[in-house]
Amino acid sequence: MEKKVQQYYKLKSKQKDIEKELAELRQEILAYCADQGETEKVIGSYRVKLVTQNRKEYDDEKLYNTLADPQVWRLLSKADPSKVASLAKLNVIAEEKLAGTYTVKEVTLLQVDKQ
Repeated sequence: MEKKVQQYYKLKSKQKDIEKELAELRQEILAYCADQGETEKVIGSYRVKLVTQNRKEYDDEKLYNTLADPQVWRLLSKADPSKVASLAKLNVIAEEKLAGTYTVKEVTLLQVDKQ
């Protein structure tokens, strides 16, 4: 079991290093594309594509105050955007009531595909 724990620890350390390197490379690629003014580009045998998404970030207190039913809040337990969206889609929470409980954050996704 000690070997398994040791291997797990080593892999988690590698994972952190890889995630750090990925974040650095991502920033460099995003900066390069921004400098070029392009959202899609072929670089060597790879196609780089930037996709912009808007994500809602809910304010827990504002959302809690908006929800009349404490039972609904228990379903959420915190302002999880996917849970809130699901409850709105199911008409458990009216979309109009959610106005003012969130801010919209623009997120750029990086997609790299081999051609």
